[in-house]
Amino acid sequence: MISPGAPSSRRSIEREFWVRIASGASSEDAAAAIGVSPAVGARWFRQGGVMPTITLSPPGGRYLSFAEREEIGLFTNEGVGGV
Repeated sequence: MISPGAPSSRRSIEREFWVRIASGASSEDAAAAIGVSPAVGARWFRQGGVMPTITLSPPGGRYLSFAEREEIGLFTNEGVGGV
């Protein structure tokens, strides 16, 4: 179970929490299903005023992933690419 602190991929975890809430799960059940403590689920639910604080649709791929950014950085460092 994830600690009550902020998980590393909090947005995706929190998105899944709200999707489960939207499908009718309680905050405790939704939290347990995604692997966070019931206290975290209750806090997200309370802080959101019973409404999701983020969009429920997954990110559209507009931004680069960490791996893509790292690869670009390595190529830039090696002088690969044409500018």
